[in-house]
Amino acid sequence: MSTAAAVQDADLPLAADDFSALEQRVLRAVESLKAERAARTAAEQRISALEFKVQQLIQQNDNSAAQVEALEQEREAVRGRIERLLKQLDEVAG
Repeated sequence: MSTAAAVQDADLPLAADDFSALEQRVLRAVESLKAERAARTAAEQRISALEFKVQQLIQQNDNSAAQVEALEQEREAVRGRIERLLKQLDEVAG
């Protein structure tokens, strides 16, 4: 065995260890990427559900605002009728 062959043999286990370490890093990176993609998908689904909920709440708010406006108009109409009745009572009493 020559000195060059001995040096190559000594480097070979080190290279195998380096390759194994690199392989482990790549596997961890792949797993991390999978986890991040799953988290992103879950976040996108949650965003979609929240956007739907916001649209529902906006619609509910619009409906409530319309109901309040209708009730205010009805109140004003009733107020006007009561004022006319009170005026008629004052005329009868006076």
